[in-house]
Amino acid sequence: MSDAKSKPATSDERKEKFTTLSGIPIDRLYTEESLAGWDPEIALGYPGEFPYTRGIYPTMYRGRFWTMRQYAGFGTAVDSNQRYRYLLSKGQAGLSVAFDLPTQIGMDSDHPLALGEVGKVGVAIDSLEDMETLFDGIPLEKVSTSMTINATAAILLCLYVAVAKRQGASLEKLSGTVQNDVLKEYIARGTYIYPVRPAMRIVTDIFAWCRDNLPKWNTISISGYHIREAGSTAIQEVAFTLADGIAYVQAALDAGLSVDEFAPQLSFFFNAHNDLLEEIAKYRAARRLWAKIMLDRFRAKDERSLLLRFHAQTAGSSLTAQQPENNIVRVAIQALAAVLGGCQSLHTNSLDEALALPTEDAALIALRTQQILASETGVTNTVDPVAGSYAIEHLTNEIEKGALAYIEKIDATGGMLRAIETGFVQGEIQKAAYDFQRAVEKKEQIVVGVNDFVAPIPENGERIIPTLRMDPEMERSQIARLNALRSRRHAGKTQAALSELQRRAATTENLIPAILAAVEAYATVGEISDALRRVFGEYQESVVI
Repeated sequence: MSDAKSKPATSDERKEKFTTLSGIPIDRLYTEESLAGWDPEIALGYPGEFPYTRGIYPTMYRGRFWTMRQYAGFGTAVDSNQRYRYLLSKGQAGLSVAFDLPTQIGMDSDHPLALGEVGKVGVAIDSLEDMETLFDGIPLEKVSTSMTINATAAILLCLYVAVAKRQGASLEKLSGTVQNDVLKEYIARGTYIYPVRPAMRIVTDIFAWCRDNLPKWNTISISGYHIREAGSTAIQEVAFTLADGIAYVQAALDAGLSVDEFAPQLSFFFNAHNDLLEEIAKYRAARRLWAKIMLDRFRAKDERSLLLRFHAQTAGSSLTAQQPENNIVRVAIQALAAVLGGCQSLHTNSLDEALALPTEDAALIALRTQQILASETGVTNTVDPVAGSYAIEHLTNEIEKGALAYIEKIDATGGMLRAIETGFVQGEIQKAAYDFQRAVEKKEQIVVGVNDFVAPIPENGERIIPTLRMDPEMERSQIARLNALRSRRHAGKTQAALSELQRRAATTENLIPAILAAVEAYATVGEISDALRRVFGEYQESVVI
C-alpha cells in the first residue's frame, strides 16, 4: 500500500496544511487505510435502514424530489401573498414564511420599538385578519407550509390553524412545519421573549396539542442553521443542534409524553455552506448520530422516531455584496451539497440577499437552481452516490466523533439548558467565528471578490444592483389596519380570551387551546405575548466574556 498520503508536504503543494472550512485537517490522499476498522454494513447500512447514514427513505429522490421551498415574506400580508402566488406559479412545491422582527418578538406593528422594522425582514402579521390575507386564494390542505417563527410560534401556528378552519380544511390533512426552536434563539439569534424554562413549556405544549390535532404537522424544526450563521464550525453545528434536540425530547418526556408520541414529528434545519465535501459528510453524520441517540438514549421503538428529517438553506453568511453574481455559483454548490447529503426540503438564497430582500427575478434564479439540480445533473438518479468515498466516509466519521465529544461535554455540565445559561455554547461559537474572521483577514481563507480577485470600481462609481425597496407608506398602512381592527372587534370577547390565557399560563394546563381562542377573538400577536409576559416575565441575556 502506498504511503503517499503520509509523506510530508513538498514545494509542489500550494500550502503546508489543508483543512476543511471548519478546520478539520485534510490529508493529501484517502485510502482504505483511512477507514481502518470501518464496517460498511454497520456504519452505512442501506437507505431507509438504521443507522440511516445513506438516507431516511429507500428510494430518496428516485421516488420524489425534495420539497423546493423559497423562504419569502416582506411588507404587508398583501405583498407577501402576491409573492407566494408568483413562486407557486413557477413550480415551487411548498411555502416558507418569513416574518418581520416585531412579529418574531411578540410586538404589534404600532409598538414604539417596532418603528422602522415593520415588514422589513419578513411579513408583518398582527392578527387573524393579516393571516387570512397572507393565505388568500391558497388552499392550505394542498400546500405544505413552513413558518420560521420561534418565540411566538404557538401564536402563529394557531393563526394558521384558524385560517385553515375558516377555509373548511381538515386539520388532519394540514402539513408543514413551525420552527419553534427557542433554544437556538438564546444561543445564536436573539429573538427570544420569555425565560428559557417557560419557553420550553410552550414548546412541549405544542408537541402535545399537535399530537392530538395536527398529526401531519412537524412540531419543531431544530435549527443548526442559525448556529452556523453565527460562526460555528460544522462539528459545532451538528453537536449543538442535536444537543438542543436532546433537550426538547427530555422536556417532552418530563411533561408526560412518551417518546414515540411526538418524536416522529420532530424535524431539523441545517445550513448548507461552501465546503462541498464537509457539508455532505455533515448531513450524513448528523443523521447517523441522531438515530443512535434516539435508539440508545431514549429507547424509541417506532422507527419513525429515529429519522432525522431535515430542511436545508444555503448559507446567508457566505453571500457577498461585492460581485453579487458570484453568489449564484456559491448557492448552486451549497444546494448540491444538501441534495447529495439527502435533504427533505431546500431553500436556495437569492444573489442579492447580501444587499436587501430578494427581487422577483433573483428569487426565480434561486428556484431555477434547484430545478436544474433536480432535472439536469443526474445526481438524483441514484441514492447516496457519494457512499464509499474514502474522503467522504472519513469526514463523516470525524464530524460524528467531534459532535459526540461536544454532546458528552454538555451532558457533563448538566445538559443543554445549563450549558446555555452559563454561556458555554455561545462562547464556543464566538471563538470559532473569531478564528474564521482572522483567517479571512490573513487571506488564509479566500472569499472571492472580498479579500482576493477583487473587481475594480467603475470610473463612474459603484455598480447599481437592483434591489427590493419598501415603501415607507407600508408601515403606516399596516398600523392603520391594526387600529381599524381594534375598533371593530368585539372588545369584551377579546379581553375575556386574553384573561383566560393569562389564567391558564399560571397553571400547568396546555396553553394552545387558549391561544387559539384568543386569535379567533382577534386578539393581536402583541396582546397575546403581553398576556404571557405578565406571567412568565422576559429573558435577560447572559454576558459571555
